[in-house]
Amino acid sequence: MWVRTLSVMRKELLHIIRDPRTLILVFLIPIVQLVLLGYAATTDLEDVRTAVLDSDRSAQSRDLMAAFEATGYFVMTQQVPDAETMAALLDGGDVRAALVIPADYGRKVSAGQGVEVGFIIDGSDPTVANSVLAAAIQVGQAQSQLRAGGALPAGRTEVRPTVWYNPGLESDNFMIPALMGMILQFLGTLVTSMAIVREREQGTIEQIIVTPIRPGELVLGKTVPYLILTFVDFLEVLLIGMFWFKVPVHGDLGLLLLLSGLFLVGTLSTGILISTISNTQQEAMLASFLILMPSIFLSGFFFPLEAMPAPLRILSHAIPLRYMLIIIRSVILKGVGVISLRDEIIALLIFSVVMLVLASRRFRKRLE
Repeated sequence: MWVRTLSVMRKELLHIIRDPRTLILVFLIPIVQLVLLGYAATTDLEDVRTAVLDSDRSAQSRDLMAAFEATGYFVMTQQVPDAETMAALLDGGDVRAALVIPADYGRKVSAGQGVEVGFIIDGSDPTVANSVLAAAIQVGQAQSQLRAGGALPAGRTEVRPTVWYNPGLESDNFMIPALMGMILQFLGTLVTSMAIVREREQGTIEQIIVTPIRPGELVLGKTVPYLILTFVDFLEVLLIGMFWFKVPVHGDLGLLLLLSGLFLVGTLSTGILISTISNTQQEAMLASFLILMPSIFLSGFFFPLEAMPAPLRILSHAIPLRYMLIIIRSVILKGVGVISLRDEIIALLIFSVVMLVLASRRFRKRLE
């Protein structure tokens, strides 16, 4: 019995060794998981991008800005001239918060009077918003205690927070839109990546090659059914989110569907590219997971980008799902249009074109 068992084991080990690409993927995936979970899976925020509307422009207002930055939570990226500019930055996701200092702030502080400071928070990500809210209130309390201690005349600085886009800080409003993007990424990549490989494993790809069908026609015929399937799932989640979880939709659904189609072109092309590189469905699945894991952790799907180390934040710019999640959440929760999403649309357009060209060339070469 043991001789036969050992013979089977030897045969299987030889099979694994002779398939180096699958072997590399098997050893590479745990390393990727470890790095991503070790560094990206954190909610310890720092350097939250914050705009400042300083109507006072006094030494006291500058001290207040310095106090916010000294916490390590906030980085004052820019000062804005008016409320409209501040709102545009929040709409476009350029900043996560905005400090609004009234025109009489310095005078009241010097006179020892109480003064209110406005603080606007982007509530589309409840995890970030809750941390920012607590940190902002602490800064106000610390400033009041500092003056009460004798460094400045006694007086209270009260930070009055206002949460935009998701006032109740509901987690459903954050996660349901993200699930829409994840469905597009998951189905578009994983299912499509096995389409061509399945034909090759079943031995039917050769039969297709000898027919008059062209490579482009074959790719189109293989991908359109998955395009339809993915869009149906996307709409299903959208409707459930709207009517069951009561996620408010403030933007243009037509724009959302159009940009989802652009993103799906890139994900389907990625799946086709993986399919042309892989020899088996197992190998295609492993390669797909190797792409999907960074997408989950580095896109802001679970963990805020502000909490990640700088190298991972830089790397996240190469993750298409990052831009798609910004688009979905911005359209649904913020109601923004094309102008505010210009950078994300350009990024998705570049990604889709590049992946489409690479997949087409690789597929044509593989058929030849």
